[in-house]
This record gives sequence, C-alpha cells and structure tokens, in this order.
Amino acid sequence: MGTWNSRGLRGSTLEEFINMANEKYIEAGLALIQKIPTPIKPIKIDPDSRKISLAYFDQKSTVDYIGVVQGIPVCFDAKECATDTFPLQNIHKHQIEFMAKFEQQEGIAFIILYFSNRNEFYYLPFCDIITFWNRGQSGQRKSFTYKEVNKDYKISPKQGLLVPYLDALQKDILSR
Repeated sequence: MGTWNSRGLRGSTLEEFINMANEKYIEAGLALIQKIPTPIKPIKIDPDSRKISLAYFDQKSTVDYIGVVQGIPVCFDAKECATDTFPLQNIHKHQIEFMAKFEQQEGIAFIILYFSNRNEFYYLPFCDIITFWNRGQSGQRKSFTYKEVNKDYKISPKQGLLVPYLDALQKDILSR
C-alpha cells in the first residue's frame, strides 16, 4: 500500500474510512456494523424534485455506529481532534449515557479518535472515556490529552484499510 498524505481529514472523511472498513468486515463475515443516520425534521421540500431544502436536527443522536462483531454487540462514535487536547464538550452527555447503558447490557462501547495534527487514529475503550468524563464532571480538567491516550490502542493502516479497528476491539475484549 502506498503512503497516504493528508493535510488533515476534511468533513466526513473519517467516517468514510470507517465505512470502508465496515464494508470489508461485512464481506469477510467478521462484523455487521451500520452507520446510524442523524435524525432530521424536514421543513421545506421542493414539490417537484422531492428534495429537502431546509431541515433541522430532530433529536439528539446516540452514537455514529452500532452493530455486532462475532456475536458481540458494539457501538461507537467517530471523533476528530486538531490538537493534542480533546475537549470533552465534543462528547455529549446523552452519548455517555447511551454508551454506559450499552455496556451494562454486555455490549462494547468505544470511540475512534483521529488526531489530525499527528495523522494518528486511536481506539478509546469506554472505561477510559468514562474516566475522562467523570474527571471533568467532578470539576477537574474538562479535556484529555494525547499523552493520556493508551498507545496500545493505536489503529494502524493494514490490508488496504486506514482504520482497521477490530484488532483494538479484540484488545479491549481481552482486557475485560
């Protein structure tokens, strides 16, 4: 595989990379993961083309992805960070609550985080996310840093995929 140069991902490129990995995982029979669309409420619809020209977000979405990997329910969100500090305000309370409930049901919740300034991808297990979250809720720092991210969960490109996250998921499963 050739080298990949980027001045940082643009827009939904991280999700496109994850979607490509998910397609490969489906083809290989390893996982069935779906992107959850953000619910919208259409306000203006062109009667001729039936295209929505004005809409707003109808409700808070939970996570970006949900599915099953080898019989294990998983849900996760994709986040990007342009610096070495990730503000916890980029993770919403309803997302934390959903992931916590998902874990209580014996599912696995996590975040795939892209540090665009470093061009590095990481898998953040829910146990780390909730530790950072609780720290912020207790009045301490409302962010976490690149240095705090467990480097054992770095996601490195392989087999033509830029975000092959199943190895990191396996590490998370084995650590429980």
